[in-house]
Parts: sequence; C-alpha cells; structure tokens
Amino acid sequence: MGQVTLYLDVETEARMKEAASAAGVSQSRWLADLIRERTANEWPRSVASLAGAWADMPTAEDLRQSPGEDVPREPF
Repeated sequence: MGQVTLYLDVETEARMKEAASAAGVSQSRWLADLIRERTANEWPRSVASLAGAWADMPTAEDLRQSPGEDVPREPF
C-alpha cells in the first residue's frame, strides 16, 4: 500500500477531519474514497440505476426521427 504526504492549510484540514468524522471513516479512508470517486471511469451505480426511470421519456430513436424545431437566435 502506497503512502502520500499531504500538506493542507488549517481550514482545509479541519474540513477534511469534519467530513471524515461525519462519514464515520478515517481521514485516510475518506481521502482514498474521494480519489476513487473523482477518478472513476464509469457512472456511479446511483446514476446508472436511473436508466429507464422516466416512463414518459422519449427513446433515443424517437428523438432522432425528427430534427425538431429550432428557436430564433439572438442577433450578434
């Protein structure tokens, strides 16, 4: 397991400690989880599970059938 030395200003350190405490994890675990979240290559499960959640949402095929109506543009 790798180790990293991190220098934080007093306010940022306090915010990190508070967030880790609120999450019920160590500061090291909290930072590791944050790094994993911010460097993820796929959507979180909470977002992916929304697929199909709106029954009245048109399908991609429906949307592609018509170019739709454009709105008037503002003059330059």
